[in-house]
Amino acid sequence: MKKLLRRKFLHLAAGAVALPAVSRFAWAQTYPTRPVRIVVGFAAGGAPDILARLLGQWLSERLGQPFVVENRTGTGGNIATEVVVQAPPDGYTLLLTSVGNAVNATLYDKLNYNFLRDIAPVAGISRDPLAMEVNPSFPAKTVPEFILYAKANPGKINYGSAGVGSSLHMAGELFKLMAGVDIVHVPYRGSPAALADLLGGQLQLMFSPLPPSLEYVRSGRLRALAVTTSTRSQALPDIPGIADFVPGYEASAWYGIGAPASTPAEIIDKLNAEINAGLADDRLKAQLIQLGSVPFALSPSEFGKHLAAETEKWGKVVRTANIKAE
Repeated sequence: MKKLLRRKFLHLAAGAVALPAVSRFAWAQTYPTRPVRIVVGFAAGGAPDILARLLGQWLSERLGQPFVVENRTGTGGNIATEVVVQAPPDGYTLLLTSVGNAVNATLYDKLNYNFLRDIAPVAGISRDPLAMEVNPSFPAKTVPEFILYAKANPGKINYGSAGVGSSLHMAGELFKLMAGVDIVHVPYRGSPAALADLLGGQLQLMFSPLPPSLEYVRSGRLRALAVTTSTRSQALPDIPGIADFVPGYEASAWYGIGAPASTPAEIIDKLNAEINAGLADDRLKAQLIQLGSVPFALSPSEFGKHLAAETEKWGKVVRTANIKAE
């Protein structure tokens, strides 16, 4: 009798332990049952916004619920990140992550969160070259010519960015350190405003994402001197890399999706699978490549390792260049 009761107890206990796992699995199977928001820490019309909207459209079609982009600008993406950190970990609030998140971990002394701890990596989206672009009126037509001109005119070349700590800013600071030039950083509230001033001649230089600037380069309204990645861009195959002239230089504007820590693994895995399916889909992949983006398909753990490596890399640049938050 005792053995029978013990066996029954163990059976019930095993069922109780299994129940939460079954519930989570069932929850993930039906997810999402209502709209999901993708919080973007940058202005509408810039590269992060464009990529988030393309991805949101894909996920909406695949999962049958709207994936709505919400732009929450300010402090280099920190406001958007904090919104997601504080959201319920249920998969209905996602973060468009970027190199800015990796930079901010060192750039800001006091954040209300720890990015690597409080944001769960979900998936990569793209790892994109920036283009070192000048207004056509600028005298230099190559990177070596630019370096010579900059050294002859220290402090007289202004380059714009989407704000302190953005990928555009960090690409410029890395170039300053490695090329030994004195160029002046001018931060804007998002890349569209900086791009407008570059087109208008108020700025001389920008390390620009390709999605919003590619057509201006192709039409001759901007001149691309080089791309920031170690390999050439399919969108600009004739443009060399900065590393051809400044050995070891590499910078990229990468984007991915994160979620609040403690979001169920089953939901993260479902989102990862759908995002990676999109990055392999001919239609979406063609849209990304047309924008100058390179699909960046990773597992959640691989994306987590990428976030940690980027946080370490750009932390060193922030400290060496003594960059301060605005």
